Amino acid sequence: MTDVVARIKSKNKTYEILVDCDKALSFKKTRQGSIQNILAVNTIFSDQKKGFKASSTELKDAFGTDDVFAIAEKIILNGEILLPQEYREKMREQKTRQIIDFLARNCVDPRTGAPYTAQRIEQSLKQIGARIEEHRNAEEQALEIMKELAKIMPIKIETKRIKVILPPEYTGKLYGLLKSYNAEKEEWLNDGSLSCIINLPAGLQLEFYDKLNNATHGAAITEEIHENK
Repeated sequence: MTDVVARIKSKNKTYEILVDCDKALSFKKTRQGSIQNILAVNTIFSDQKKGFKASSTELKDAFGTDDVFAIAEKIILNGEILLPQEYREKMREQKTRQIIDFLARNCVDPRTGAPYTAQRIEQSLKQIGARIEEHRNAEEQALEIMKELAKIMPIKIETKRIKVILPPEYTGKLYGLLKSYNAEKEEWLNDGSLSCIINLPAGLQLEFYDKLNNATHGAAITEEIHENK
């Protein structure tokens, strides 16, 4: 267990809390857990290092309340958790492995159609000096890195073309998701449904179906489009 500072700026003042690093990061990601168990000290500081506590008046002015747990939740969710260097390095290493795995599962040599090994991808990342950011989405970074890899090796993402029909009640919620997969042939149907074809990285197919089915409760219609159609 490592205690770290989480902080936020409000009304031109900084407010800090001391939290369990792992529990705070988990809560920030999932919003599950008890704030009481995350806080190392039930205090809101104006400067934790110097031991300066924020007054009740300051807290009410900045957050509309002086409730420690309510304020701590806002700081964790909307503020910054200051991670120690060794922790950031560990997270960056984990993110690097996720990116390598994504590229190895989804990329091929366009000349032969053969996939690249994780070892080859890792060596190529070192060759281009890829900069991995521990807090950003692995797939998003992988797609950016692939553009750099293309400068030193023939590489492309193996994709599948999927036709998706969204019922009208879900179009607003999921339109952005479909557009993020290079949606093409977009068509609004007479009943308000949205029909389009997306280009989906092969390795993300199951994950995409899970997201789509969970969001629409299975109401979306999907069909893989084959080249001979």
